Amino acid sequence: MSGSNAEAIPPPPTDGWKNEGVRVIPGDNLDHNTHSTPGMDRAAAINFARVGAKKIWAGTVHIHPDAKTGAHHHGHLESVIYVVKGKARMRWGEKLEFTAEAGPGDFIYVPPYVPHQEINASADEQLECVLMRSDSEAVAINLPNVEPVEKPTTVKWIDPTHTH
Repeated sequence: MSGSNAEAIPPPPTDGWKNEGVRVIPGDNLDHNTHSTPGMDRAAAINFARVGAKKIWAGTVHIHPDAKTGAHHHGHLESVIYVVKGKARMRWGEKLEFTAEAGPGDFIYVPPYVPHQEINASADEQLECVLMRSDSEAVAINLPNVEPVEKPTTVKWIDPTHTH
């Protein structure tokens, strides 16, 4: 980049950029020693312990057929879920009164402090997703007293930047 808005490149670390620069984490070398929910398998690719990340966490989650989490939120963290395979159903709100579904290629955004529940909407196919969070710490606050409504309202996303 050129121009006055370009930031200067910092000096290389003492060991140089070789070991402190870009890292590629092979998909078969994820850390499965993460907090998991029954029916869900999480694996960390990027976090502080593995690569020194201070502001993000990234990994995978595989949700077994018909499995779901309890109601919870992730505190101050923002989360993004990218659906690789299967069908995800999200419920959210004080009584999990809202719902939306996502399929392969779809992104799901979960803002800070929003009570939500992840559900595999398929009875016979595993749901596979990539998960990213806005901090390297693992925050999950379970909400055991949330009594979900029986029939949630389906919410369709409307792009606020492109009116149709």
